[in-house]
Amino acid sequence: MSIQERVQFYTGRIKAGRLQEMLRQTKWIYEYARRYWLAMILYTLLGLTGTVVSLLSGFVSRDLVNIITGHQGGAVVKTFAAMIGLGICSTVMNQISSYASSWIGMKVDAEIKSDIFSKILVTDWESLTRYHTGDLLTRWSSDASNISNGVLNFVPNLIIYLFRFISAFVVVVVNDVSFAVFAFLGMPVSLLLSRTLMKRMVNNNKRSAAMGAKMSGFNQETFSNIQTIKAFDLIPFYTSKLKRLQADYISMRLEFQRMSMGTSLLLSVVSMLVSYGAYGWGIYRVWSGAIDYGTMTLFLSLSGTLTGTLHNLTSLVPSVISLTTSAGRLMDIVEMPQEDYTQDEAAAEFRDRHRADGVSVRLTDVKYAYQGGEPVFAGASIEANPHEIVALVGPSGEGKTTLLRLLLALIAPGGGSICVYSGEDRMELTPSARKLFSYVPQGNTMFSGTIAENMRNVKEDATEEEIIEALKLACAWDFVEKLPGGINSEIRERGGGFSEGQAQRFAIARSLIRKSPILLLDEATSALDVATERKVLRNIMQDSYPRTCIVTTHRPTVLEACTRVYAIRNRQCVCLSREEIEEMVRDF
Repeated sequence: MSIQERVQFYTGRIKAGRLQEMLRQTKWIYEYARRYWLAMILYTLLGLTGTVVSLLSGFVSRDLVNIITGHQGGAVVKTFAAMIGLGICSTVMNQISSYASSWIGMKVDAEIKSDIFSKILVTDWESLTRYHTGDLLTRWSSDASNISNGVLNFVPNLIIYLFRFISAFVVVVVNDVSFAVFAFLGMPVSLLLSRTLMKRMVNNNKRSAAMGAKMSGFNQETFSNIQTIKAFDLIPFYTSKLKRLQADYISMRLEFQRMSMGTSLLLSVVSMLVSYGAYGWGIYRVWSGAIDYGTMTLFLSLSGTLTGTLHNLTSLVPSVISLTTSAGRLMDIVEMPQEDYTQDEAAAEFRDRHRADGVSVRLTDVKYAYQGGEPVFAGASIEANPHEIVALVGPSGEGKTTLLRLLLALIAPGGGSICVYSGEDRMELTPSARKLFSYVPQGNTMFSGTIAENMRNVKEDATEEEIIEALKLACAWDFVEKLPGGINSEIRERGGGFSEGQAQRFAIARSLIRKSPILLLDEATSALDVATERKVLRNIMQDSYPRTCIVTTHRPTVLEACTRVYAIRNRQCVCLSREEIEEMVRDF
């Protein structure tokens, strides 16, 4: 194989490997870093100023030693005063640098997390569901913080360390070039060890991040399901599971710690030998009369600076690995397909145009299959109009909730069309069209805070009168009125403090207060007794607002209040006759 062929071969290997991936991740980080160039310049200038003050302190120390050993009493006070002044200046600079670093760091961290947070929220829902909530939380918190720290620190520290190393090296060479040799004695060992450490750090960071996400997910699920864990008497099982996860994590960390410990020990020994060598060479140079005591003191100080700065430079390599690993984990999320909100203005105008007459919704020949799954729908069609309650019935797992997700544009149909319309005015369904919908999902979906705060989550300017009216429509005002705090009573996490039926009525009231043209209820009355369920649906029907309502249900008793009923059969939606509906109610 010729030299040119070898070069092409290895270049191809590099492009296909880790280096290309790191370059792509570095470019992604740069898009954030460029926003904070002023902060990085400020941080860099503070570090460079500290380096200059440190060098000046070295010169003053040299002069002070020479004055003392030479018995030049007249200059002692002046030099000592300069040393004190530089010491105070160094202390002040360190405090300013620390404060500025904290201020800039917190600001950058908050802005990056806010940006990543917003991007996660607009990521395609179906793609996002492939990730565990705990994993998403770890990526957003830990990995985003790692990026913000890296954006602020890496480039400024690289400049500061290089300046510190070069300035100290120049001073040493100008005064006595022989001392420069000692600064480089440990360099080959440092470079060799950092190369070995780099390879292992790549794998370790990935394993550590994956294990951290796994533990975060386990903790999040455990605390969210304490009631179920207690009910099944699973406390010993979950405690043991946590201990196993902790043991795996500790084992992984200790494995890397042992490797790091060996590397650090070797570097420390090399650094110590270099320092002792510098001491011995300095003593010899003073004894031979080549330099004075002050110069030796300066050299020894700069020798430590050179060795320490070189170690700092090599330590940036693991920082790069950690930084790019975090970038890769975040890129996995933010580079997934994003939802399209370009029609927000058009959707808002469509909603406002038809507040008085309402909005209809139509699915025509819709086809859909989850990624890698069997088809759920093959030619499904339904229609719902203002002042109607349209029901979807069918066995669990047949696609009722999936159809609501299609209506909310959380998932996209594989064929057919979904639109909203009023007369001849028509709009295709996109994520922007969610402005037209209110939604009550299955389960307890209330947020922690007061009842009023939960209502105002969907309508910030809702008045007390509007909140009370929505609670009345949802048959919740009768018990809220009796609470000491009324609508300002606290709801704990996941609706804590209230029964499932009460929390469900809060969720219905929250959906009604938004005054959206289309209301989707996904088993939203399942926790209510039959009488309350019928009353809630009757209130929705009798409300003067031209609302289109679509409900999914397992309870045929609801069907008597519905305008039309569609049964999901053979991946299609079949409109049932009145006789079929009555038969379902009788057989229930």
